[in-house]
Amino acid sequence: MRVFAGLRWWAELSPAAGAAVMAAGILSVGLHLIGQGALSIAALVFAAALWLVLAADFTARLLGDRRRFHAEADTPAALTAVAATAVLGSRLAVLGWQSVALALLALAAALWPGLLIAVLRHWGHRMPGAAFLVSVATQGLAVLAGTLATTTGHDWLGRAALAAFCLGLLLYVEALVRFDFREVASGAGDHWVAGGALSITALAGSGLTASPLWTGWAHQGLRAVTLVTLGLSLAWYVVLLAAEALHPRLRYDVRRWASVFPLGMTATACLSVAAPAGVGWLRPLGTVLLWIAVGAWVLTFAALVARPASARTSAGTGGRPGPG
Repeated sequence: MRVFAGLRWWAELSPAAGAAVMAAGILSVGLHLIGQGALSIAALVFAAALWLVLAADFTARLLGDRRRFHAEADTPAALTAVAATAVLGSRLAVLGWQSVALALLALAAALWPGLLIAVLRHWGHRMPGAAFLVSVATQGLAVLAGTLATTTGHDWLGRAALAAFCLGLLLYVEALVRFDFREVASGAGDHWVAGGALSITALAGSGLTASPLWTGWAHQGLRAVTLVTLGLSLAWYVVLLAAEALHPRLRYDVRRWASVFPLGMTATACLSVAAPAGVGWLRPLGTVLLWIAVGAWVLTFAALVARPASARTSAGTGGRPGPG
């Protein structure tokens, strides 16, 4: 009975809980890249199990509670459904589960336009960090399409990945213009997505850079953009880490999973960019950052488990626009 009760409080969480799937999924990818197979599979199993629970709840709300579904679909946090699906699919593609990964790509691509349009229609000014999920979700599609292009040999997926990559860059700029920079000092956790969105952009760029589809000036351009976005994401990492030290936010909030995801994504981006970009020192840096991300995941999970069930269900929405 306690197991079913646990599933119930997960089902009562806001869409921001999707960031927990994203965090575990990208840690699985990173751990695979450094040869930690057992830990990678454990993280994948956690991500997949939680994705199934949240997917069931997403469907239940769509079919049985349309009012709540439409209210939550207007918030940036709803796009975690797309990003989480894409991250999970990317790991499964590397594992060799191409058919499942293709199905997840189709699902993520089907969800993406409706949720993106709903979020953009309700954008304002002085937005929280969750606003950057418009870019994260789009780049998640680029990562998954690019991974499948490599593993299946379908060139059209590589071209689709490039289109999503370019659109994701534009959406990042738009989110940055609307971001409330005061969130750096006061955000509840999703402010880290400001840097994580650039990290997943670099991850998508690394796949495109490594692809044989792009040669000559196109290859060089992709390499340059990938390195610039990775460099900016590392700069965000330093700024946000310093802000956490100056303004500690120690209480658990569901949006803290949106902090763990960028930590893991920045590490994985470093590991992935190192070889195709020819920058060897990124690999040891990525390894160090990955273990930091694993530690952050463990601490966040421990904080979640330590909270009463009633407090878990009353966590913040993690995605509504700020004033203005």
